[in-house]
Formats: sequence, C-alpha cells, structure tokens
Amino acid sequence: MAAMQRRNLLAAVLGGSTAMLSDIRGVPQTIPDGALLASPFSATTVPDLARTLAQQPHRPRGTPLPREFQRLDYDSYRRIDYDRRQALWADSNLPFQIMPHHRGFLFPDRVELFEVAEGQATPLRYRPENFNFGGLPVPERPEDIGYAGFRILFPLNRADHFDEVCSFLGASYFRGLGRGHSYGLSARGLAIRTADPGGEEFPAFTAFWIERPAAGATAMRVHALLESPSVTGAFSFVITPGENTTMEVDATLFPRVDLPRIGIAPASSMFFFGPADREGVSDFRPSVHDSDGLMMITGRGEQLWRVLANPRDLQVSGFQDHSPRGFGLVQRSRAFTDFQDLGAHYERRPSLWVEPLEEFGPGEVHLVEIPTQSEIHDNIAAAWTPRQGLQAGSPRRIRYRLHWLSEPPGPPGLARFATTRVTNAVRGARRRLFVLDTTRLPLGLNAQPRISTSAGEVQALWMQENIETGGLRINFELDPGRASVAELRLRLMVGTTPIAEDWMFRWTG
Repeated sequence: MAAMQRRNLLAAVLGGSTAMLSDIRGVPQTIPDGALLASPFSATTVPDLARTLAQQPHRPRGTPLPREFQRLDYDSYRRIDYDRRQALWADSNLPFQIMPHHRGFLFPDRVELFEVAEGQATPLRYRPENFNFGGLPVPERPEDIGYAGFRILFPLNRADHFDEVCSFLGASYFRGLGRGHSYGLSARGLAIRTADPGGEEFPAFTAFWIERPAAGATAMRVHALLESPSVTGAFSFVITPGENTTMEVDATLFPRVDLPRIGIAPASSMFFFGPADREGVSDFRPSVHDSDGLMMITGRGEQLWRVLANPRDLQVSGFQDHSPRGFGLVQRSRAFTDFQDLGAHYERRPSLWVEPLEEFGPGEVHLVEIPTQSEIHDNIAAAWTPRQGLQAGSPRRIRYRLHWLSEPPGPPGLARFATTRVTNAVRGARRRLFVLDTTRLPLGLNAQPRISTSAGEVQALWMQENIETGGLRINFELDPGRASVAELRLRLMVGTTPIAEDWMFRWTG
C-alpha cells in the first residue's frame, strides 16, 4: 500500500468528476456561465441524491482543467492565495467565513460548492479575481473551473482575527483545529479496504452545501455528497470551534456492492520516529510525529494506550470490541523540547478523538502502520471496522462526534503512560530495554506491574517513583529469542483495581 504524501498540502485525490444530475432536486449537471440559479434545499436533499446515485453506475470524474493549472508542483500551488477580503460572508458581520481552494497540483478535480440560505442552494461560481496567483500564468479567458474544496474561518484564537478552523480538500479528507493548534493529522469520510493487497478504494466528497450561519452563531452546518464505485453517502457536519473543536457527523451510506471491510471515522497521521523507535535515525530532533499513540476506551470502560511505530514492514493490528466508548490517534508529546523543531512545531498538532453517538456494535479498531523514510508521508491509519461490513442495497446510518483537541478525556483518576523509551539492552544484541513513565499518581501506592508478552521473555522488571514527575517509572527487558514479533501488554494494579490505562506495544525485529 503506497503511503499518502502530505505536509502542508493533503495528498490523496483519487476520485474524478463532480457533475450533478439534472433531474435530482434541481441540482444542475454543470454550472455554465450565467446559470447561477438557486434551487430548493432541505435536510433530505443530499440523502435523496445519494440514494438515487447508488442505484446508477458510478460516475467517473475528469472535469477538464486549463493547462496552466495542470502541471503545478508543490511550490507553485502554494503561491495561489485566496484574497481574504473576498471570503464568503466577509462583509456580512457573520461569525464564520468561507474561502475556496483552487484546483491544481494534487487536487485537480472539481468539487461543487453551494451556499444554502432560506431553503435555497446557490452555486458558488469560480472567480479568478478573488485569487492572488503569485505571478503564475493564468488563462486569458478564464472559465468557471470550479473549486477543489474549501476552508472555514472563525475567530478561534482571538476575537479580532478570523483563523482557519477546518479544511475540506482531497478525496474525502478534511482537517480541523482546536485553539492553539496547527494542522497535523487528517480525518476522512470513509475508508474502504485499507491495507488490502488488492488495493484501497478512496471515496471522494464531490459536492458540499454550506449553510449560512445566523448572526452570533457558535456552530455551522455543512452537507456533503460522497461517491465511489462501491458506495455513495450523505454526510452532515455540525462544526463548533473552540478549545476542543468538535464536528458532529451524521452519515447515511448507500452501498452498491457488499463491502465486508470498511473504516468508519477513519484518521490518517504521520509517525516518523520517537523515543521508542529511533533505530537507524540520524536526526538532531528527539521526535518527529503528528501522533504518538492510539488511545481507546472499550465498551467495558477499559482504557488502552498503543504506542505507534514506523515499522520496517507493513503492520496491521485489530483491537476487537463491542461498541467502544471512544478511540483516536493522539499526540501526547506537548513540549517544544520533545521535538526541537522551530518550523514544524509538532507539539501543537491536534489529537483526533472519535466519540460514538450510537452503539457501533461488534467490530474492531483497525490500525495500520506503514514504513516511511520521510516525515512528508502519512503512514498511520486508524478506523472503526464493523464486523458485518455493509450489504449491497442496505443503507447504514452512522453518527459520531469528532474532537480536535490536545488530550482526550478518560476515566477520572486513571494514570496515563506519558513516555515510552526503547533502546538496546546491555546484555545481548536482540534484547531491548523499555523505560516507561506514567503521569502523576498518589505516592505510597502499593502498585504491582503485570506484564505479558506473546513471544520471548520479559526480564529485569523494576519500578520506582519518579520524583521529577510524581508518577512511576517502570523498566524491563525483552528477550525475544528467535521471535520476529512480540505483543507486549502492561497493567498497573492495586489488588484487582487498575490504576492506569493498559500500555500496549508491538515489537518487531
């Protein structure tokens, strides 16, 4: 499976055209010059459209793009800048503003954008005069080429400035920010056959209906149409910016074919190296990653922490459960000294927490770790995979809330594993020394570490109070023997009661 290139720009535009059907709810097939006619819009418009499209063959994409924008590279695409003074609602004294993304580079496909107000949907027409092209050549006779996506602005960090809160760009990818964050990991509308030897299918959002917010609103709603050869979908996002920016997602999927493996609420992130995985790394920075672990609260209320890795070979893990209370890719390293990067500031990257708003039923949190030689690639993917998948012709409604925040909540009083360090042990070439530090715990606890491994042997287990942090430090060695993989799990107990989340680690060698 190829890693997905990204950094300031999201990669993975694998879809095609976004023409609307002319006979469905008045949405035009294309938007020719002068045809900016409003059409009725209601809460059933996008679900009706997705249902109808699912009964027809998939529409291949491929809207023509002027040659001036066909061969843009990373640097030239970044030179195209939308004029903030022309943002939608910039002159309306509303709390939100919209700025479209230009087509080009990794984002050549047209995505239809509509403004919804008073029950009417009006197409947003491409206006080249709203962009600063930074000296790039532009067509002499610009046509309505549409947009690649859009971003939402809100006074997130201070009252007198509109900050970017989220961005929808590329296939079904989107990103969000809480207060004080900078962009890192991404969410997706849906994942299909991630890490499958036969190849992954990438659904794409092909149209968005953006509801005009009321004066003084603290949240806004966006509707989206999702399409792929196997499925269509109607999505609704209620976006509430803040310290913890949330997106309440209400999606209905209409599968054309049986889909035994899908990913619900998928996320993509980057893990290059960290203190638990520095083998072969020559870099002045202690760590480079957007996320350092997968956190999960099971349906029984158990909290799990799985440390991420940049493996030599593709690794796939499944954490089976019934209706988890939450899961997500988390960035726990929050100090500049954890990264020492004056440009990237990885300590500001948000975590993404998925809170189900209904029971997900039986399934597993699916984690994929892909080898990478660079920090410009997303190499981590996580999603909920329902055991039953989707059946052709049977719609499935899914509701969950996404939290873009620094640290997800969990059971009160439960310690967390703040750092995991791994290095060569003194004895033996393959032996590994593990050093774990927890967050603060009450002093004097008679805690007992219980550790298990699927292969090899754990030795030299030792625990002490860490007077610098107020938590515990736990050291042990793993002798893997002849094994190439070992699944490790550590629990801290006082009697039969856990006092910390379960720590999990996959060693490969």
